[in-house]
Amino acid sequence: MTTAAEIRQSFLDYFYRNGHQVVPSAPLVPKEDPTLLFTNAGMVQFKKVFQGQERRDYSRAVTSQKCLRVGGKHNDLENVGRTRRHHTFFEMLGNFSFGDYFKEEAIRLAWEFLTRELKLTPEKLYVSIFRDDDEAERLWREIVGMPQERIYRLDEEENFWAMGDIGPCGPCSEVLFDQGEQMACGPDCEIGVCDCDRYLEIWNLVFMQYNRDESGNLEPLPRPSIDTGMGLERIAAICQGVLSNFDTDLFSGLIQSAEYKAGVRYKEDEVTDTALRVIADHTRSIAFMIADGILPSNEGRGYVLRRLIRRGFRFGRSIGLVDPFLFQLCGQLVNEMGEAYPELVQGSDFMAKVVHKEEDGFSRTLDHGLEMLEQELADLSGRGEDTVPGDVAFKLYDTYGFPVDVVKDVAEARGFSVDEAGYERQMQAQRERSKASWAGSGEKDLTRIFGEVLQNGITTEFVGYETFETTSRIVALLDLWGRSRSDLAAGESGYAAAARTPFYGESGGQVGDCGTIETDMDRAEVLDTQKPGPEVVLHRVDVVRGRLYLDQEVHLAVSRDRMHTARNHTCTHLLHAALRRVLGEHVKQSGSLVAPDRLRFDFTHINPLSEEEIRAVEDEVNEAILRDLPVGIKELDFEQAEQEGAIGLFAEKYQDRVRVVEVPHVSKELCGGVHLERTGQAGAFYIQSETGVSSGVRRIEAATGWNAVAEFRKKREILARAAEALKTSPEEVAGKVAGLQEQIKQLSREKEELQAKQVVSGGGLMDRSVDVAGVRLLAAKLDLPESSDMKGLRSAMDDLRSRFGSGVILLAGENRGKAHLLLFVSPDLHERFTAPELVQEVAKEVGGSGGGRPELAQAGGSRPEGIDSALQRLRELIEAKSA
Repeated sequence: MTTAAEIRQSFLDYFYRNGHQVVPSAPLVPKEDPTLLFTNAGMVQFKKVFQGQERRDYSRAVTSQKCLRVGGKHNDLENVGRTRRHHTFFEMLGNFSFGDYFKEEAIRLAWEFLTRELKLTPEKLYVSIFRDDDEAERLWREIVGMPQERIYRLDEEENFWAMGDIGPCGPCSEVLFDQGEQMACGPDCEIGVCDCDRYLEIWNLVFMQYNRDESGNLEPLPRPSIDTGMGLERIAAICQGVLSNFDTDLFSGLIQSAEYKAGVRYKEDEVTDTALRVIADHTRSIAFMIADGILPSNEGRGYVLRRLIRRGFRFGRSIGLVDPFLFQLCGQLVNEMGEAYPELVQGSDFMAKVVHKEEDGFSRTLDHGLEMLEQELADLSGRGEDTVPGDVAFKLYDTYGFPVDVVKDVAEARGFSVDEAGYERQMQAQRERSKASWAGSGEKDLTRIFGEVLQNGITTEFVGYETFETTSRIVALLDLWGRSRSDLAAGESGYAAAARTPFYGESGGQVGDCGTIETDMDRAEVLDTQKPGPEVVLHRVDVVRGRLYLDQEVHLAVSRDRMHTARNHTCTHLLHAALRRVLGEHVKQSGSLVAPDRLRFDFTHINPLSEEEIRAVEDEVNEAILRDLPVGIKELDFEQAEQEGAIGLFAEKYQDRVRVVEVPHVSKELCGGVHLERTGQAGAFYIQSETGVSSGVRRIEAATGWNAVAEFRKKREILARAAEALKTSPEEVAGKVAGLQEQIKQLSREKEELQAKQVVSGGGLMDRSVDVAGVRLLAAKLDLPESSDMKGLRSAMDDLRSRFGSGVILLAGENRGKAHLLLFVSPDLHERFTAPELVQEVAKEVGGSGGGRPELAQAGGSRPEGIDSALQRLRELIEAKSA
């Protein structure tokens, strides 16, 4: 049997032999593309190349691209596990031509790979083309001898591809495989007529030959291009002779492991089969998302990951998997696919911890969610209603991971329906919130403003590694909206590009430089510097004297703040290395900010750092500074840099030649930023704070050099003022504060006890008890002090119980918009009723629930206006149970 790994490698090797550059898969998080939540096709990483905004060193490329479709227009989530083909994660095999070959070569290469390399039977292959594409039909017939009856012309919806409403587009041709009559949906089964699995679409060839303008007109592109995509999962199923993607070796190992853990058998029960397929599919998505730096959270991409983990775990529960198990399946996936995708192996330990923690937490909330649903159904029944409100269904989904179909299953089994329209309104609102919470990869989309400059081929030589200033000429001027200008006069603002510049454009976490552009008569202040393309630097300027104009000879000088930036950037590298040594190699950079006045570093780690760990990290960095080590910089081929152990940001897009910044035996990273010549120039390093950003991501903010000295002085001044206020020495401040805190706690306890006694004695509570069916009952609402809640009720209850004897006491109070109930039942009455039994019923009147021991139980609720009803309800319950 041909394995999926062999098919993937065969595809890459075949196109490499045919002059294509093998390009690694881009991350699942699209870089510089705010239009996408996830990478969902092979062409995403080449989008700017197709649009003419970026140039590569090659005109032919081949990839095996990781893709995720769980959001927006391409959302396959609810179909996963229920069909043979739908997946959240999949691999897209693709070959691309950037103005090189076109239709003829694309058709020839595709046909040759399918029939010669994979040895598919030619007679089982069919093609579809765009209805007006006579050229494609002619080429299919001439090049491969495709019979007329196996060529189908389809409309624009099926066979015309566009990057957007405007921009590159063109007809496409799909290759389909006939799986046989046994897969037909009926006697009228035909390509373009039905959507069954007999004629399986396996490869889409996009002929990008037009540009669509704002009016919808199609103009031929000067350099037509090719973009193709073939799902590895589908072609693997065909090559392995199976009718479902889930029966290929990409899924079978995970399904078998889940079978074994759950003690079930695949292909004996459809409900069980669906669960096993969902678990296998979601395991793949979970592992690859975490390997690409996505971590569970309540918004954006992290929210999608959390949903997948919870959904997979819930399907596991449905087949008897009670304890966390997905983290183990992720480990198995690492073993199966780690050779093709090394990022899986590099983060495997951290991945297991993240998934296990998420599963463990969800296991508890899942049980609580079921209890909530049962309670809601009971409340509805008590009110004589038979429909679960949409907001309740959504809360169960959003908070506890219950899809609406599960709520429906449980509800319908009990004779209830679900307000699905109301649920969908809540879901739509959530989608809008999720969409608003992310902006692509979190970067500025500079192509919107600077598209004209990028397309005009303007380039800038960066000389800022060697010097702070240079002389050059202005090659482009723009206003603040990106429109070309011939000049910018005093009082005007805009952007200026020079043929050569020492200014560093914002990238890699380092902010853009500031400074001046001037002549003897003219002066502009540079407030920021941007880098919208690999070879383009634009200076954000305010003209304060004279004017700037095209082809003007100017002097460009970077502010001396650059030295502070260099300190912070080099120390960021030292910090990253120190964190990996102290905490472990699972630590990865997930974001950074390098500015003249501060540095911020986000990294993957589950737990907050202890004081000892913070001190150890600081010591590691300061030791490297005090050793005054050289900071070496060299350029290498990307592959050589990786082989030498240089660390790069996985989500970063690197060129074939990369810049390596190395502190010997301490740190080696791929980086295009500005750095010190020796570590000793940093002076000192001080961690100002360590906080959590989201689940599994921590943040350190730190100061270096003179900024660190300023931080030390500030802390010393604060300590001195505190010592003066406490009338003690700085060394004794901590002990003095601890003593005062203990005094405050003691005074608070005494105050609460006094208030409770005043409530009991002042209200004459003992005299308000009544006889109900032979049971002494005291049910009272207390006026709780603002600072009190259940503690106030407990203090009052302790005083009453000591003098009450046999009977029932219910104390209720309102505090900060919440109702609090505390109920006592003396032991001699437990054969008739207990405190938890009574409080559960009573609490419904205040919109809550509760529990406790047979003698004493408590409850809370969100409707304090129901307290009087709760007191009356207790009387009714005692009467009913004593009858």
